[in-house]
Amino acid sequence: MATCPECDAEIEVDEFDVDKGDQLSCPECGSNLEVTGLSPIELDIAPEDDEEDEDELEDDDEDAEDDEEEEEDEEDKDWDE
Repeated sequence: MATCPECDAEIEVDEFDVDKGDQLSCPECGSNLEVTGLSPIELDIAPEDDEEDEDELEDDDEDAEDDEEEEEDEEDKDWDE
């Protein structure tokens, strides 16, 4: 048994089925939790993945810019011919 740090609900977690760093959700409040200790099981609120999301957005923006540059290059070639 482990306790949700957000709502203090008892969460049934089998210590043999989880590893440190695993993430799960509290069935009571829905918080994303991370296993921080194994014996006894300790849970903490999982860090948000905002940084990864921002990185993905930046990568998408860079890809879009590259595509626009390629299209402009192709248009320039048409004018040169």
